[in-house]
Amino acid sequence: MASGPTVNIRRDVDDKFYRYRMPLLTTKIEGKGNGIKTVVPNMADVARALTRPPAYPTKFFGCELGAQTSFDEKNDRYIVNGAHDANRLRELLDGFIEKFVLCKSCKNPETDLVILKSGRHEEIIRDCKACGERTGVDMRHKLTTFILKNPPVKSKKDKKRNNAGTAAASVGGSNSPTHDTEDAEGADQIHDAAESDDELTRKIKAEAAELNPETAIVKEDWAADTSPEAVKQRMKALESSMAAVGMGDDDGSDEDVNSPYTQLGKWVEENRDDVESPKVFSVELYKKVQEFGIEKKHKTLLVLMQALFTEEATTEIKSYLVLFKKMVTSERHQKALLGGLERLVGLMQPSLIPAVPKLLMEFYQADILEEEVITQWGTHVSRKYVDKDTSKKVRKASEPFLKWLAEAEDDEDDE
Repeated sequence: MASGPTVNIRRDVDDKFYRYRMPLLTTKIEGKGNGIKTVVPNMADVARALTRPPAYPTKFFGCELGAQTSFDEKNDRYIVNGAHDANRLRELLDGFIEKFVLCKSCKNPETDLVILKSGRHEEIIRDCKACGERTGVDMRHKLTTFILKNPPVKSKKDKKRNNAGTAAASVGGSNSPTHDTEDAEGADQIHDAAESDDELTRKIKAEAAELNPETAIVKEDWAADTSPEAVKQRMKALESSMAAVGMGDDDGSDEDVNSPYTQLGKWVEENRDDVESPKVFSVELYKKVQEFGIEKKHKTLLVLMQALFTEEATTEIKSYLVLFKKMVTSERHQKALLGGLERLVGLMQPSLIPAVPKLLMEFYQADILEEEVITQWGTHVSRKYVDKDTSKKVRKASEPFLKWLAEAEDDEDDE
């Protein structure tokens, strides 16, 4: 970010410790008479702080002032025709931030613009990374036409999702779009997200099987044994694994049945089936975790993965992604979550083995699990959370997703 004075992105927030800041917008008047124009020298830096293309706020100024605008992205030169006072443009920038940056729900600027298309109808929404909410913008504003014609450039992860032919599911159940890079200037064009999550899972399994037939997963080999004895054994395994996550060493060697982790696991199991709203239960669950004083502990993720989900985990997981996103704050947390996944599908719900790629995809798309962590986990068998054979089987099941990650990376390198 360029040197110079900075201000809060929300200038109505009078807090010198406010974490979201941007350079103070500056202007320079050039030309005379009919050729007079206002140049914004640091527009690129301001836009970078807002995570928006600099052409968007520049065009917004033009819409509000009824003036022509021009952009030279190569030379970072952004112009509004006419002579305009810096304070006036700063006020307009506040309007742009309110309408196209801030989350309507939590007023946090940590959002991405996403274009949804349904038939001929297109809608622009703000996808908040802070609270998980998706809120629409006023489609009556003239700037929306410009945004639809010049959609935001995708990030590296967005490109991978597009290569898989899928769209990330929002907390409310909406589907975000996929994009093609077809126009002459490299701007992404929007098309329908036609494939469902189930179709995605089938697709990546099929593609991986074509590359290496040995990676194909046969669900029949993992059919859940529902006999009373098998159920009893799985419940015993869960109780043992819960106890193994005591307050002792990181390897879980201390088996304390009275530890907060064991108590949390039992509380979740006793209450999860009476849930009327997963969102409400997420709040109650987080309060319970705070009550035990383990909301920042990585072992908490290990317990939640085992206790929260049932054989319907592939559908249940979407409702709890916001909770996991709030609690997973480090690589250590991610590894504990993956350990919980091993125990969930390897010990408690063997019928979920074929769904491992889909479960990983959900966490990956929600920015809860990082590519490097998944890859390292998937290529190193470990006995930390389950026995060696179970660890191998779970990682074997994850191979289609790992192959997809590797191929997407290769595609980006080629580009």
